[in-house]
Amino acid sequence: MAILEAKHISKKFERTQVLKDISFSLEKGQVLSIIGSSGSGKTTLLRCLNFLERPDGGVILVNGETLFNSDDPETTKESEIRRKRLHFGLVFQSFNLFPQYTALQNVMLAKELLAKEQPDYKARKKEIHDEIEAEAKKLLDQMGLSDRMSNYPHQLSGGQCQRVAIARALALKPDILCFDEPTSALDPELTGEVLKVIKGLADQETTMIIVTHEMAFARDVSSQVIFMDDGRILEQGTPQEVFERPKEERTKQFLSRYTNG
Repeated sequence: MAILEAKHISKKFERTQVLKDISFSLEKGQVLSIIGSSGSGKTTLLRCLNFLERPDGGVILVNGETLFNSDDPETTKESEIRRKRLHFGLVFQSFNLFPQYTALQNVMLAKELLAKEQPDYKARKKEIHDEIEAEAKKLLDQMGLSDRMSNYPHQLSGGQCQRVAIARALALKPDILCFDEPTSALDPELTGEVLKVIKGLADQETTMIIVTHEMAFARDVSSQVIFMDDGRILEQGTPQEVFERPKEERTKQFLSRYTNG
């Protein structure tokens, strides 16, 4: 069974139809890369899946549970949105770390806020804090940042900040980890270290959706690739199918800019 099913997703901003009947599925452990020109709807699709934007139409299912159905008002309640977001972890292109907190505190923060809602939190406060701290340290170590845990964001490079952001997203143990152009804000020499971390997660069969302009990386790391154009999925398939044997002329034009440039 697919871990994620998106069916007929649509989204409009004022009079502009940004997403037009988007449907796809993702299996557990797969990596889906979404490619396409700026303005093709890639980031909007990611934001709709994470409920940072509410789709105008369509259905979103995770592990068989209907998280959103535009025809069912019960699934569109604002009170349910935060719970539904926990199925997804999102790593933004601009890190979005809290500058007043250390790397370790940034990774721990969301988990600690959620823990306070547990009925036994007051009785187990120190135990819960220690568990969250131990998990956060393990994640930062996994990101190669064991010597940077006490540093604040302004004391870290862009690549290090992005690795903290990845650890933060993983801390909540999401079903699906999403990346919105995770290297676009980085200097070229820092891009490789972030891509290496993502490749490592793929090798561990972490289920991921990656919006990216890094074509060689998408080709190397992905199980499936979607090419979006003008709010639609124009082509989808394996990396070999999309990159080596694209069917659509528009896909060929888009990819030629990368292979020839």
